[in-house]
Amino acid sequence: MLDVASLDVLWVIACAAGGYLSGSIPFGLALGYLFGLGDIRTIGSGNIGATNALRTGNKAMAALTLLGDVLKGTVPVALALAYLGPVYAAIAGVAAFLGHLFPVWLRFKGGKGVATYLGVLLGIAPIGVVVFAIVWLSTAYLTRYSSLAALAATLLVPIAYVFLGYPAAALLTAILTVLVYVRHHANIRRLVAGSEPKIGAKKA
Repeated sequence: MLDVASLDVLWVIACAAGGYLSGSIPFGLALGYLFGLGDIRTIGSGNIGATNALRTGNKAMAALTLLGDVLKGTVPVALALAYLGPVYAAIAGVAAFLGHLFPVWLRFKGGKGVATYLGVLLGIAPIGVVVFAIVWLSTAYLTRYSSLAALAATLLVPIAYVFLGYPAAALLTAILTVLVYVRHHANIRRLVAGSEPKIGAKKA
């Protein structure tokens, strides 16, 4: 059982604020300027995440963007888990994820959150990363759709946490999964219509 009745309000606020501020760091945008590539929101999907960063052609910058987006989810969750407990870690995780999706610095227009989702998993219960990786790789291999692989993986991770005995992680990732699906609404429409580009497909 999750003991929410005994939560300290000040620590809840601290975890929420710290998580949000960490998650809202726009690594892709900052690294784009640092590498002399300009605003990556002007290319591709207009996203600030690693996938769009890769469209610049600079693999090092894209890799650093991915690492930054993962760690900004991991750090607040891991700290809250170590010093305050799983419920506080879940609060920090949701806040970090929301920070990435809706960063205050970018007028609340952020990324789709898959890398930060992974970072949150790594911070609260790393076995979830293994589940995510297996489902993502299997789905991507069978369908060649990156978005479908992410949707399938985020759907199954909370279920896996339930069976593995991580109630706080299950609740946290269930919330994050709903948010992932909301942010991928355009991908879902394209998947249904059969117009979603496959992995490795060249643009016409």
